[in-house]
Amino acid sequence: MGKSSRQLLFSEALRHQKVPPAEEHPSPSHTSMADATQGATMECILREISAVSHKLESIFDNDMTSLTVETKSMSLDIAGFQTQVSGLEQRVTTVESQVDSWVDRDQELLHLHSKLIDLEDRSRRNNIRLLGFP
Repeated sequence: MGKSSRQLLFSEALRHQKVPPAEEHPSPSHTSMADATQGATMECILREISAVSHKLESIFDNDMTSLTVETKSMSLDIAGFQTQVSGLEQRVTTVESQVDSWVDRDQELLHLHSKLIDLEDRSRRNNIRLLGFP
């Protein structure tokens, strides 16, 4: 609803409002004076309500603008964090594959070491010591 529509609705509501008489038999001049005073009071109230409404609208507009700016800033921060997390995930994947490779090599090294010990033991068995042979 536009501002003029609000004012029209408020004016219509004031016209339909029933006001109790101040006296039992008001004089015509007193009634028109009371109506004029009441109308002026209502106009003043309407202006105050309109002013408060404008102030609230400007406050809400400022708040919405600042919220929009903050939301955009947070969106940019989140996008940056997502990029960093993606890079870190790639690095972790690389490190995990290297660790798996090193574990496999370590197991192969242990297996080869045990084979070497076995071969050394077998070669010593074939050595014959001859004592006292000239």
